[in-house]
Amino acid sequence: MKLLTGNDLKSGDVIWWTGGGWSRHVEDASDVGEHGDPILSAEEGARRVNGPYIIEAIATDQGPRPAHIKDRVRALGPTVRPDLTLKPADPAAGEWVI
Repeated sequence: MKLLTGNDLKSGDVIWWTGGGWSRHVEDASDVGEHGDPILSAEEGARRVNGPYIIEAIATDQGPRPAHIKDRVRALGPTVRPDLTLKPADPAAGEWVI
């Protein structure tokens, strides 16, 4: 399984390709298979994403999970502070709390 990820140009948030757009939640990501490079080029050219790249992932009951620890941290947040992790489908993800 292959996923397309990058950063949102406006917010800098980590985002994941869903098959028709972008999401902050890795569980929304869809497998790009062998079609990742054309999608990557089109999305980067349209200035919707910064620094997109394709990663290896595994399918789980909770949705796709990046295979490499670096991308797991990008997807789910810090590994030492569970209170700071990105909760699945959290509508407030990315909002600043003051």
